Amino acid sequence: MFEVLIAPFYEYEFMLQALLACALVSLSAPLLGLFLILKKISLTGDAISHAILPGVAVGYAVAGLSVTAMTVGGFIAGSIVIVLSGLVSRITRNGEDSSLAVFYMVSLALGVLIISLNGSNIDLLSILFGSLLAINEECLYLLSAIAAITVVTMTVIRRPFLMDCVDPDFLRQNGINGHIYHMIFMILVVLNLISGFQTIGTLMAVGILILPAAISRLWFNSLLFCCILSPLVASFACYSGIILSFHFNYPTSPVIIITLGLVYMISVLCGTNGGLLWKIYHLKHLDS
Repeated sequence: MFEVLIAPFYEYEFMLQALLACALVSLSAPLLGLFLILKKISLTGDAISHAILPGVAVGYAVAGLSVTAMTVGGFIAGSIVIVLSGLVSRITRNGEDSSLAVFYMVSLALGVLIISLNGSNIDLLSILFGSLLAINEECLYLLSAIAAITVVTMTVIRRPFLMDCVDPDFLRQNGINGHIYHMIFMILVVLNLISGFQTIGTLMAVGILILPAAISRLWFNSLLFCCILSPLVASFACYSGIILSFHFNYPTSPVIIITLGLVYMISVLCGTNGGLLWKIYHLKHLDS
C-alpha cells in the first residue's frame, strides 16, 4: 500500500508539488463556495471561471506560459466582467445574473479565439483543463499568497459576508454598504478561480469551488463544521485524482471532479443533513 499510495510523493518532486498546490487551493476555494451556495449564486462561479479566460489568453500571447502574466491577465479580465455586469444590471432591466451570463459567454469565446490564433491545440487544452503535474515553484508561491489572502480576509470580515448572504436588508438598515462586501467577496472568488485555473484548468476550476461546499452542506448545518469538512473533502479528491493519474495515466482534472461527484452522490444518499437514507430513517422512526 505504501508503494502505491505514498511512495510516488517521495520519489517524484512533481507529484509532491502537485499535492501541495491542491492542498493550497482546497484550503481556500471551498470556503468561498459555501458562501456562494448560501447566497444561491453557485453558477456565478462557473460564469466567472470562463470570464477570466481572455485575460489568461492575452497573458499567454504576450509572455507564453508565464504564471505571473496569465494570473494578472485573468484577474483583470474577471474583475472587468464583474464590474461591467454590475453596471449593466443597474442601468438596464436585465438582472446581474443575465448580464453576467452574456459577458461570460463572450469572454469564453474571445479567450478561445485568442489562444487558437496564438498557440496550438495542446496549449488550449492545457489552459482549459489544467496541467497539475507541471506545477512549479513560482505557481506554488502564487497559490500560497491567494490562499493566505482568502483565509485572512474571510476570517476578519466573515460576519458582514454572512449577513450579506442571509439578510442583506439588515446591512442597509444599519447604514452599511453591502455592495462593498459583495465586491470584495467577488474579487476573492476571481482570485481563487485563478488558483483553480493554475491547477485544474478554467473549465474545471468551479468544481473545486462548489462541489466540496455542497457536499459539506449535506452533512452539517453548522457553518463552522462545513468550513472544516469542505477543505478536507477537496483535499481527498485532489489526492485521489493525482494518484490515479500517476498509476493509470488518467487526466488529472476530470478524475478530481469525478471523485467529488461520487462523494456528492454518496452524501445525497447518506448525508446527515437531508440525505435520502437519513430522511427515510426519520420517517420510519416517526411512524413507529
